[in-house]
Amino acid sequence: MAKGKLAKFADMASYENVFEYPYSVMQNVPFAMKGHWHEQYFKNSNPIVLELGCGKGEYTVGLARKYTDRNFIGVDIKGARMWTGATQAVEEKLENVAFLRTNIELIDRFFTPGEVSEIWITFADPQMKKVTKRLTSTMFLERYRKILKENGLVHLKTDSNFLFTYTEYMAEHNGLNVLFKTRNLYNSPEATADNDFATLAASIQTYYESQWIDRGIDIKYMVFELPQEGALTESEKEIPLDEYRSYHRDKRSTKDTSK
Repeated sequence: MAKGKLAKFADMASYENVFEYPYSVMQNVPFAMKGHWHEQYFKNSNPIVLELGCGKGEYTVGLARKYTDRNFIGVDIKGARMWTGATQAVEEKLENVAFLRTNIELIDRFFTPGEVSEIWITFADPQMKKVTKRLTSTMFLERYRKILKENGLVHLKTDSNFLFTYTEYMAEHNGLNVLFKTRNLYNSPEATADNDFATLAASIQTYYESQWIDRGIDIKYMVFELPQEGALTESEKEIPLDEYRSYHRDKRSTKDTSK
């Protein structure tokens, strides 16, 4: 029988690879391991990579399996989803994996400057109505640069043309160095060429990603450097809205993109 939410939360409370610090907790309890992830949890000096909005942790766990010389932390506020990846990591004894249940807006409260090497944003809600909620907005980029090393990498993988275009404009407007980008990760000349970034991004395909592909929606991917210095401002360019509904991910199962 599948476990309910209460049972999953009970499991996670006992997992040594899960740290639960939602906003209500962070108001009163500072995160003692901030600046000490390497020595206190991972017990190594390997680079730390975050997956923001990790959901079930498919990228966090998948990348950790492939790259044992890096440490991966999945971040999300949805604990019932996170349980899947956290449980897999426990069962497979993946020592380079951790999960942080918190609001992404608080991410800079958990890491010191330069403690993080890379950030992955995988299939985030495009937040077409509210700029400040977009995970590549000025508000979030300012938080990321507080914890990333100088010119640390930000990866965006998305089904949303709106979010991808918005991020393109943000990178162009702020002079950010885009190392690679494609609007069709699985079927375009630039992506199918021998490119390390494209190979990495295509090496893991999530459950919902496969649904988008089945619906005929191209997967977009880009990676850019985020410097610690320099002003960041919003682009004023108009962006066409996504033509299909942005359903809650648990309901995105049909192939009809006309609605």
